Amino acid sequence: MTSIAIIDDHILVREGLRMILEDVAGFKVVGEASDPSEAFSLVERTAPDVALVDLRLGDADAIPLLRGLGVRYPATRTLVLTMHDDGETVRQAFLAGASGYLVKGAARADLVTAVRAVARGERYVHSAVAGTILDDSLRWLRQREVLSPREREVLRLIASGRTAIEASELMGISAHTVRRHVANLATKLGVRGRAALVRYAFEHEMVGPGL
Repeated sequence: MTSIAIIDDHILVREGLRMILEDVAGFKVVGEASDPSEAFSLVERTAPDVALVDLRLGDADAIPLLRGLGVRYPATRTLVLTMHDDGETVRQAFLAGASGYLVKGAARADLVTAVRAVARGERYVHSAVAGTILDDSLRWLRQREVLSPREREVLRLIASGRTAIEASELMGISAHTVRRHVANLATKLGVRGRAALVRYAFEHEMVGPGL
């Protein structure tokens, strides 16, 4: 018997998922939660095999919830069920500890397949986002190849916590030039904001000596 917890802030979605899942032989829904606090309490109380988690719970981002569940309850595997199908969101969900990723609007058979795969300890990526992940990874690899040595140095310094002024002093260039490099990096890498650049640098092991 595979025990499942449903974590979604919409009651109609939870009721629909419960109806689908409890109609499958070998599945048992052990409870529902609508926010991170309820989710932690539910998993603590029921120790489900799989937690089905939406990435948006009211005003709360569920990425920290995924990390917390992975640390506190490693035996419970998380399957994301969300409307977001962009590569950045998928990547962040898996980095936070998700075992599977499914988009809302998927067929009932896909949901059942995803739950079974995750419960077995496998990774699951819905076909709707598999191509996006591959394209995104290939784009990042190609873009990394075209970064200039100076852009790589700027990225390393920014990811290490340096301000534009501090980076400019270390590199012997103006702060304006550093900011221009940062803007060019964001364009080349297809990300927005300093935080996304820092995340890119760490995810692709571009922080440290020898850049």
